[in-house]
Amino acid sequence: MPLLASTPVDRMHTPYAKRWWALLVLCLSLLIIVMANTALIVAAPDMTRDLGLDSSGLQWVIDAYTVPYAALMLLLGAIGDKYSRRGALVAGLALFAAGAVTGSLAHSAGAVVAARAVMGVGAAVIMPATLSLLVATFPREERARAITAWTATSGLGVAFGPLIAGWLLERHAWGSTFLINVPIALAAIVGAFVLVPPSRARDLGRIDVVGGLLSIVAIGSLVYAIIEGPHFGWSAGPVAAAVVAGLGIAGFVVWELRHPHPVLDVRKFRDRAFSGSTIAVLMFFLGTFGAIYYITQHLQFVLGYSPLETGVRMLPLAAGVCVAAAVTGRLTPVLGMRTMVVTGMAVGTVAVLLLTRIDAGSTYGDFLAPFILLGFAVGLSVAPCTDTIMGSFPENELGVGGGVNDTALELGGSLGIAILGSLLATSYRDNLTDAVGTALPPGPLDVARDSIGGALAVAERLAHDPQATPAQAQALVSAAHSAFSDAVAATSLVGGIIMAAGTVIVLALLPGRSHPARRDAAVAADPARTPVA
Repeated sequence: MPLLASTPVDRMHTPYAKRWWALLVLCLSLLIIVMANTALIVAAPDMTRDLGLDSSGLQWVIDAYTVPYAALMLLLGAIGDKYSRRGALVAGLALFAAGAVTGSLAHSAGAVVAARAVMGVGAAVIMPATLSLLVATFPREERARAITAWTATSGLGVAFGPLIAGWLLERHAWGSTFLINVPIALAAIVGAFVLVPPSRARDLGRIDVVGGLLSIVAIGSLVYAIIEGPHFGWSAGPVAAAVVAGLGIAGFVVWELRHPHPVLDVRKFRDRAFSGSTIAVLMFFLGTFGAIYYITQHLQFVLGYSPLETGVRMLPLAAGVCVAAAVTGRLTPVLGMRTMVVTGMAVGTVAVLLLTRIDAGSTYGDFLAPFILLGFAVGLSVAPCTDTIMGSFPENELGVGGGVNDTALELGGSLGIAILGSLLATSYRDNLTDAVGTALPPGPLDVARDSIGGALAVAERLAHDPQATPAQAQALVSAAHSAFSDAVAATSLVGGIIMAAGTVIVLALLPGRSHPARRDAAVAADPARTPVA
């Protein structure tokens, strides 16, 4: 038996014997993409102190990864389709690992931002490659199960990233959190050559480079505007980016409608199953990522948990994902895709709305039910949506299909963190100003209003200031905790309303159970959609 997987998928006459082992490699590749962000959440306080980051600097340490990741997936997915999906996976893993090593050695904010950007480019190569290889490797009757396992991996990454990062931060500096992904990436590279068969599109033709570049401009500008505008105000930069994004989207649609072989056939959005699934992914991760963003801050800054303790307390979310993923695989064929997706989104809405009960006296027990329900919602909703999106593409465009799914996911997450994070910051700032008033000088007051981490740092300085009293420091801590808790409750109300509206929209868009059969019949009748690996 050969050591390397060298037979292309399209030359196999029976399903690939080691396909479930290949899925393990693809899930490991997905795991590091998710952990790159979730690990950073618990490392952010240490990075802020060591690098002297303000809120803008910290935001760009986080989002230097997001912008190239979201902007490049569509074009890089098409390139992987044409030349080599496995080659794209390996190249992305190598680039991602290089960025992670560079980040671990960085000593300035600029170097960290650059390293995160490199990791974002690597992630943009990896993410569509994992989905396209999964769909190409598994026969149609097993794809839903494989996609469910792929989806469950993202939930594990949400929990394991903070857990492993927290364990490392107990003994090492924040740079060690970048190295979490390096051994996994190296193992995945070896596994890709040994277990994942080669795959690429047949007779794809020339890549629509202009369409790909327009998608980069449109999505990159949109994500930049989403990040900068809500957080730091709609100055000339974010406004210009929003205008460029609008023009880029319009130009992309016009170009793709006229191009004989578009990078993305925008006519697919006429399909209610495809458009409804895409909107469901976007809306769901808007609420979920936004909620996780501020829950982890509350656990650390208000409840006082260490990074490791925070990671441990997020494990119920991963458990919820795994349980729901098992349920989804059994119930979706019985109840239908629309029922599972809408139910999952409704459960996620309830989870976010439960956070409106949070106040300064809340304990971890008040977060346990939202964690479990959010995990359950991910497991119920995302796999059926991803299966539908990928099933809408012929097998010579699987990388593009993966790019669409993952771009919707990343756009939703960016919107959630930007919009809900901005609402959280504004509410916290107003609450703290009302509570503290003129008790602090203007300079320390500005620092305290900027973030709860800043307020706790000011309180610590007051505690060691001979001209202040311990009561003043404690009063500031109490005011910051109360202001942040109230901000979490207010922000969760908005997030819950947004998710509820998204649930209604998706319910209206997604077709009934007869639609998949009609689509499968159309696929069978259309030679252009016949599987060709």
